[in-house]
Amino acid sequence: MVVNSSVARAAQTEDRTRTLNDFKSADALFHSLTFGASVLVLLVMGGIILSLIIAAWPAMVAFGVGFFETTRWAVHAKPHPVMGVLAPLYGTMVTSVIAMLIAVPVGLGIAVFLTELCPLWLRRPISTAIELLAGIPSIIYGMWGMFYLAPFLATSVEPSIVAVFSHIPLLNVVFAEPISNQNLFNAGFVLAIMILPFITAVSCDVFATVPPVLKEAAYGIGCTTWEVMRNVVIPYTRVGLIGGVMLALGRALGETMAVTFIVGNESKVTGSIFSAGVTISSLIANEFAESDGLHQSALLYSGLILFVLVFFVLTAARYMLARGERKLGA
Repeated sequence: MVVNSSVARAAQTEDRTRTLNDFKSADALFHSLTFGASVLVLLVMGGIILSLIIAAWPAMVAFGVGFFETTRWAVHAKPHPVMGVLAPLYGTMVTSVIAMLIAVPVGLGIAVFLTELCPLWLRRPISTAIELLAGIPSIIYGMWGMFYLAPFLATSVEPSIVAVFSHIPLLNVVFAEPISNQNLFNAGFVLAIMILPFITAVSCDVFATVPPVLKEAAYGIGCTTWEVMRNVVIPYTRVGLIGGVMLALGRALGETMAVTFIVGNESKVTGSIFSAGVTISSLIANEFAESDGLHQSALLYSGLILFVLVFFVLTAARYMLARGERKLGA
């Protein structure tokens, strides 16, 4: 009996050891797979950057720093082509800023209304409409903007804005005539509609993370809804709000088709937002299919600049989020 008991314990110990080894092997395999997936992202990003640099190198050598200072884009100029990214870069920044100035307050307002003020029977229809805006293809936004929104803005809204600011220094330059259907403001307006769902959805999600006891305590001491939002909800969720806004900005900087339809595609830098312009993405979309040689290299150089710009915007967002989290932790 003693011998049989010893044999049984030895068998149990061996089974336990085998089971533990199987668990360790499974964990090691899972760790390797997830690590490989993470490294794959870095490799893909590194490959994109490296390939862009290699393809853009002829333009870097040919144009040098002057590429950032030149507004003219004359591919067939004699004796040498003249290409600069200043006008597309300016158009990209201006349209994105216009989009953010319109979309951020509207998106936050919608989020506040949906989470704090909206009746339950109305919340779902509005939420569904916001989600549908995110699912519409960008080319649809572009065609709608070119045929319907731009003529309406150019004939009914923008002349009134010009008249209001015509006697105010500096603003009379920003909002100056002549007004065209395809201009920087209209492109920024369409971009604002496109990024609105991102800001609204993220804001609603982060507002929902506020513990109800905090809001109830504020209401309990007599705060109004505005005071609760300003002093409790927004400070508590500011990290998430910043992240959502930065993601929307990244989308606005890189949007292509909708902007191409409505921005005007003229390589120039003007102070008026009612003038035609061009963005980096629209420039590439218009010319890449028919480009070759130095022309194609210049377009890829522009794409590299846009890539770096978006990369720094998202990196800044991550830095601000990390800094906010450290402050909250402190």
